[in-house]
Amino acid sequence: MSVAAVGGERGWSIAAVALALLALAPLLALALTALQGSSGLWSHIAVHVLPRASLNTVLLLAGVGAMVIALGTGGAWLVTAYDFPGRGMLSWALLLPLAMPTYIVAYAYLDLLHPLGPLQSGLRALLGIDSPRDFRLPDIRSLIGCILLLGLVLYPYVYLTARAMFATQAGSLLEAARTLGAGRVAQFFRVALPMARPAIAVGVALALLETLNDIGASEFLGVQTLTVSVYTTWVSRSDLPGAAQIALVMLALVLALIVLERYGRRRQRYAAGQRPRPMQPQRLGGAAAFLALVLGLLPVLAGFLLPAMHLLWAGIERMQLADGISTQLIDSAWNTLRIAAIATVVTMLAGLALAWALRLAQARRRPKLAAVCLRTASLGYAVPGTVLAIGLLVPLAWFDIGAGWLLQPFGIEPRMLLMGSVSALVIAYMLRFLAISAGSADAGLARIPPSLDQAARSLGERSGGALWRVHLPLLRPSLAAAALLVFVDAMKELPATLMLRPVNFDTLATWLYADAARGAYEDGALAALLIVLAGLLPVILLARGFRPEGGRL
Repeated sequence: MSVAAVGGERGWSIAAVALALLALAPLLALALTALQGSSGLWSHIAVHVLPRASLNTVLLLAGVGAMVIALGTGGAWLVTAYDFPGRGMLSWALLLPLAMPTYIVAYAYLDLLHPLGPLQSGLRALLGIDSPRDFRLPDIRSLIGCILLLGLVLYPYVYLTARAMFATQAGSLLEAARTLGAGRVAQFFRVALPMARPAIAVGVALALLETLNDIGASEFLGVQTLTVSVYTTWVSRSDLPGAAQIALVMLALVLALIVLERYGRRRQRYAAGQRPRPMQPQRLGGAAAFLALVLGLLPVLAGFLLPAMHLLWAGIERMQLADGISTQLIDSAWNTLRIAAIATVVTMLAGLALAWALRLAQARRRPKLAAVCLRTASLGYAVPGTVLAIGLLVPLAWFDIGAGWLLQPFGIEPRMLLMGSVSALVIAYMLRFLAISAGSADAGLARIPPSLDQAARSLGERSGGALWRVHLPLLRPSLAAAALLVFVDAMKELPATLMLRPVNFDTLATWLYADAARGAYEDGALAALLIVLAGLLPVILLARGFRPEGGRL
């Protein structure tokens, strides 16, 4: 191997190490910042903030976990084990709540279920009651309301993983259970559910990480979680060490969720001597088929259709009253598209660099360092946005101070280069979603045979040329899908954007948050609709591969 080739490969390794260190910097800074807090400050937090916030967070995680297991696993079994009219449509419709960020569902239901809102006003009109004091539904601003709404939005994580497992399970095992007299219910609990436990554990872990990351829904619904406490401690009290101390507790919860997910998948390995035969769905008809369709559509109706229809109605009404779309909303939409596009490009390049460094290291049979770098750089996806933002504040400040010190001899006045800038948001988005791009690039490269690398090398191509001319064209489909996911996630990101955005800089998510904070629900309906429309894109991509074989539409 030539010196130039070795140097090129070393450059990729250096880039991977740099990205891993960048991902670790917020976590290390978080620990250092937390240590700066006084003992009196920690005592105040431990007595007055942590007990209530921790209890609410644990109860919220437990409630959402139970709900997503019930809805996700039940929906997956329904469309896999039974065949009925509308099954094909239902199999992809159950994914639709994924397009709804948690804070938008809370936003929509707060307006929809308001005592003077359309639902309660309509019910009072039907019952002949005039005053809201004489008839009022239970207030959705509660822990139970938060559990219900988050569960309705996040169950597709379990549905996705459980359905994939049910669809690929060996049909012979279920048929053997049937010959022994087990009905569909017994087959589910005794055979299918134990085999699907690893997949369900993965889905539940993803849903709970999203629950822990939520700030908008919890705050809108009046539930003081650890995430909300981090935000209010920093923004309202300007107490960075206190916010960092609470954030460390959140990191401990993240670690606990990861351990529970690993525990749920312990010793779960299944092998088959031949390709497993998929399960044959049981044909339903008459009342049973109608009941199956109705039950399957209920979470879709509550988690997507009802809030989406309300947002559409409120958005149209607002446009009529305001005589068009406000320039502030247009500016927020442009800011959202611009920053999401920049973050997507940066994130995809960083993920590709990590995956390519691992590929080169595997060719040299020394993959350990590159593999550690890829895993380390992917940690951000498990870290809540508020925690990541708090951890980034100190490294960004250090960079600005160092840059100012270096530029002073040249007569350039020190100023903030990264703090409170769009660049800070791009860095946060990259660290938050790097796992998507790196994982997709790594999976795509794993499907390309090493013989192509050897052929490119024999023709004199260096590592960068081989990536550009040989591998990149083959990676385009998987990279395009990953780029779409990163782009949409960046558009929807609320916690990190709230804490790191420049002054007077709004995205659609922060615009919506501000409208909800002042109770102007109709004003934010258009922003919510735009975010939901963007969120539909990856759902459509998922739905294309979610059409059951042999089923009826």
